[in-house]
Amino acid sequence: MTAILDYPLALVFPITFVVLAVATWLGGWIASRRRAVVEGMREDFTLVQSSTLTLLALIIGFTFSMALTRYDQRKAYEEEEANAIGTAYLRADLLPPAHAAKLKASLKQYAGVRVRHYVTRDATELATLDRAIVALHDDMWRSARDGARDTPDALRALVVASVNDVINAQGYAQAAGWNRIPHGAWALMTLLAVCASFLVGLGTRRPVLEARIMAVLPLVVALAFFLIADIDAPRSGAIRVTPLDLLALDASLR
Repeated sequence: MTAILDYPLALVFPITFVVLAVATWLGGWIASRRRAVVEGMREDFTLVQSSTLTLLALIIGFTFSMALTRYDQRKAYEEEEANAIGTAYLRADLLPPAHAAKLKASLKQYAGVRVRHYVTRDATELATLDRAIVALHDDMWRSARDGARDTPDALRALVVASVNDVINAQGYAQAAGWNRIPHGAWALMTLLAVCASFLVGLGTRRPVLEARIMAVLPLVVALAFFLIADIDAPRSGAIRVTPLDLLALDASLR
C-alpha cells in the first residue's frame, strides 16, 4: 500500500475514483432491479445511508487532521535542524583553531547536503545523500571530540553538546518523515467510502438519469483521499516541506 500512497496524483486519485464509481454503479444497478425491495424499506435505508456518510465524513476529517499534524511536525523539525546547525557553527569558535576550521567546514557541507535531502526526489541521489550524512556526522563528532579532549572545559563541552544536537535533529527529522498515516486507517476509510458509494447508488430512484449526480460522491471522496495522501507523502507529493530555514542558513554560511 505504501507504494500506492507515495503517488497521490498518479495512483491514489484515479484508483479511488474508479473503485468508488464502480461501487456506486453497482448500487444503482441493483436498485434498478430491486426497486420494489428498496422502496419498501426507504425510511430505514435513508437512516443507514445518512449514518454511513456521516461516519465517512468524520473519518476523512480525522485522517486529514493526522496528515496535517505530521506535516507541521516535519516543518518544525526542519526549523529545529537549521537552528542546531547554526548554533554549532557559532560555537565551533570555542575549539582550538585547527579543530574549529574542520568543524566549520563540515557544518557548511552538511547544511548543503541537508537542503538537497529535503529537495530531491531521486532515489539514487537520496541514497548518496544518506551516506554523505553519516560520513559528515562522523567528521563533525570527531572534530568536536578531539578539540574538547585537547582542552577539556565547560566551553568545549558546549561545542560537543551542539554537535550532538545537530545529529539528534537529523534523527528527529528522519523519524518525522517515516511517521505516516497507518495503513489500518487507510483501509477503514476506504471500506467506509466503498460502502457509502454503494449505498448512494442503491438509493437512487433513476440510476440512468442520475448518473452524473452519482459521480459526485466518488469524485469528492477521491479528491479528499488525494489531498490527504499528498500532505502525508514527505517526498512525492506536491505539498512538501520547503527547507526555507536550511536554505537561509546555507546561504549565510557560504
